[in-house]
Amino acid sequence: MARLHLFDLDGILLHGSTAPVEISRQLGLETETVALEQAISAGLIGPPEYATQVHALWVELTAAHVTAAFEGAPWMSGIQDVWAESRTNGDYCAVISLSRSFFVERLTAWGAHAAYGSRFPAVPFTEPLDPAGVLSSAAKVQIADRLCEKLGVSQADCVVYGDSLSDKDLFGAVPVSVAINADRYLEGLATHSYVGRDLWDAYELVRRAR
Repeated sequence: MARLHLFDLDGILLHGSTAPVEISRQLGLETETVALEQAISAGLIGPPEYATQVHALWVELTAAHVTAAFEGAPWMSGIQDVWAESRTNGDYCAVISLSRSFFVERLTAWGAHAAYGSRFPAVPFTEPLDPAGVLSSAAKVQIADRLCEKLGVSQADCVVYGDSLSDKDLFGAVPVSVAINADRYLEGLATHSYVGRDLWDAYELVRRAR
C-alpha cells in the first residue's frame, strides 16, 4: 500500500528558520518578522493576525525577493533525495504549511506531489489579504484528508513530519509521526524523534519500518 508523507515547511524543511523570516531578510525586515514569530509561538496572536501583519510589512515585496529568499534559505539536506526515494517506492510526498502559498508551492519543482500554504495575493501585492485563506493547525488535517481521498490512501497510510504547535492536530490524526527538531508542544506525541539537519536520517526512521 502506498504511503503519503506529509511535511511541514518552517522548522522542518527549513532548518532553524521560517519562510517569512527568509523573505523579510531580503527586505531588511527580519527583526520585525522575528518579533511576530515570537508572538504567534507564544499564542499572543493567531495565524490570521500574523498573516495580516506580515502582509503589511511586505508592501515592497517583489518576485525577485521571493526567489532570492528561496534560493538562499537554510534548507535541510536530503530533501530531494527523500522525495525521489519515496516516488521510487510508489509513495507520495506533500508539503502542508501555514507559510505563504507563493513560497511553499515552489517545492513541487523539487519533487513534492503537492504543496499547500496560506493563500496570499500574487507578488507584488495589488490586492488585499483575505484572512479566510490563512491556514490553521486544524486546516492542515482537512487538507490532508482531501489529499488522501484524491490519492486513494487513508490516514492510516500517512506519515507526518512536524516540529511545533501547528503540527499538533496532524500528529493526533495519523498513526506515524516524526518530530524533527521539535518544540515542547509535540513532547510525547511523536512516534519517532530526530534532531539534526539531514532529512534523510529522519526519513530512515520510518523507511526501515515499512
